[in-house]
Amino acid sequence: MTTTSEASSSNLLAKPGRYLTFLLGHEFYGLPVLRVREIIRLVEITPVPHMPPYVKGVINLRGKLVPVMDLRIRFDLAAHDTTETTCIIVVQVKSASGGAIHMGFIVDGVEEVINFAEGDIENTPDFGMKLATEYLPGMANVKNKVIALLDIDKVVDKASLDKLTPAPSA
Repeated sequence: MTTTSEASSSNLLAKPGRYLTFLLGHEFYGLPVLRVREIIRLVEITPVPHMPPYVKGVINLRGKLVPVMDLRIRFDLAAHDTTETTCIIVVQVKSASGGAIHMGFIVDGVEEVINFAEGDIENTPDFGMKLATEYLPGMANVKNKVIALLDIDKVVDKASLDKLTPAPSA
């Protein structure tokens, strides 16, 4: 017989492992560390026309153009002035064509890398209403903090991303 806690932990959408945690306002979020390529200071971003407001444009990262998304705007959070801790987390995401590209996420600050065990992670609770939580496969509760774990492939809007990335050459 399977208990409720055993059933919920074996069906976790977010997988145990190492996550880079970061801040947006006073809220903590986590990304799988294996998807993180680097963390850089906030640099000048070149706007690209006809993008949603959360796609700020592109940056030149060692000769390669990297699209940049402001996660505060993407998650409908209140505007916030940039500080010395504001940075860009460069991650690898899946493109609509199935390949992998780099994408930058503007965040308020990076915290630490935490190794979450299966017992630390719970599925995203049912809020009793239709909320856009498809990019939140789970939440972790460690060190008296609740950390929302992100599915970065679902955070990225594929239609906007396709406008920013060149089509693969034949």
